[in-house]
Amino acid sequence: MNIRDELLAEHSKRQTMKIVRYIDGDAKKFAELMKLFLGPVYRTSQRAAWAVNYCAEHDRELVKPYFNRLVEQLERDDVHVAVRRNVARMLQFIDVPKRLEGRVYDACYNLLDDANQPVAVRVFALSAAVKIAKNEPDLLDELRLVATKYRSLMTAGFRSRTRRLLGVG
Repeated sequence: MNIRDELLAEHSKRQTMKIVRYIDGDAKKFAELMKLFLGPVYRTSQRAAWAVNYCAEHDRELVKPYFNRLVEQLERDDVHVAVRRNVARMLQFIDVPKRLEGRVYDACYNLLDDANQPVAVRVFALSAAVKIAKNEPDLLDELRLVATKYRSLMTAGFRSRTRRLLGVG
């Protein structure tokens, strides 16, 4: 299978799952998908994001070699929102290496504090940041403040997640 061609052929869950089944935990195939995800072409990055996320959910080990690059994607403001959203979503479920926790927390905090970010990016960033800060009361207080900073922009889902994770909303 040519992953790039399959990504460009159709953007649907069915097509995404076809790619995920093809990769099936194979690090070499996943590397090809990651090259497209982290590459400069907007459409392939956007479409690869969904498949990367499903692959990472099924086999978290696949993502480990790419942590630095994934964090870089969160820190950049010139990547497609789908890339940022899916990296933040992935980080909710994956254990972040200790050496990167500070960078991931900062990147997630900044996304959460950006009212221009889509709600999904902000919600996933909140979840990832809370996971890192869970044993740090000062960081959790910081997250409570920033999560409720833009109350007028909070959707019901955002309020629910904030209440569940931080006890505010």
